[in-house]
Amino acid sequence: MKISTTIAAGAAVLAFAAEAAAQTPMPHPAPPPSLRVSGTGEVRAAPDQATADFAVETAASNAQEAAAANAQAMDRVIAALVRAGVPRERIETRDYNVFPDYDPRPMEQGGEPRIRGYRVMNTVSATTHDITRVGGLIDAALGAGANRVHGVRFSLREPQRFRAQAIAEATRRARADAEALAGAMGLQLGMVREASTVEVGYGGPVMMMAREGMADMAAQSAPTPINPGEQTVRATVVIVYSFANSN
Repeated sequence: MKISTTIAAGAAVLAFAAEAAAQTPMPHPAPPPSLRVSGTGEVRAAPDQATADFAVETAASNAQEAAAANAQAMDRVIAALVRAGVPRERIETRDYNVFPDYDPRPMEQGGEPRIRGYRVMNTVSATTHDITRVGGLIDAALGAGANRVHGVRFSLREPQRFRAQAIAEATRRARADAEALAGAMGLQLGMVREASTVEVGYGGPVMMMAREGMADMAAQSAPTPINPGEQTVRATVVIVYSFANSN
């Protein structure tokens, strides 16, 4: 009877030790050494698309009259843009605003500002794939009754093609830096463990304008000169390399 008790007690101690060992976290092996590098690539390309914003602003004693006059003027502007070579489906409304026109004279003390009429501003964006026509489009819109040009933006119709070139250049530069670092430490690069694109950006000259004009002014002025410049596509990649003979 005494021997049985001793055996049972020993079995309990072994069971407790096994359970404690199972709950003790095993140390994780240290990750193999690696090298993280980044590279930036840049590609320049001539823009092949331009978008110009044209606005018509009208004023009248009431909102209905201002809106009616604006609609007629904008119809003429859109028709002129179509005749100048912009497909109608590439002309879209960007903004349409109706707001009161207040009397600029000082108010009497305690009084409210007096509304002397209403203004309507309608802005359309016209996109052309022939950037040599941008100057002519501006002249045509002003000649048809547009009295504001809010801006001209140049862009690329197929930026993905240049994006791929920028990423390839960024990857090449990252690899060159990694090889230089590894060589300086007397090591050799191994396989790529991770690779990611951090950012891809597009940049280039954007011509912003705040030009106002009437039809007679457009007819008397010289053709509007436009210089689109270049678009720049940038990409940054981050690559993590292992070292040769590293597990």
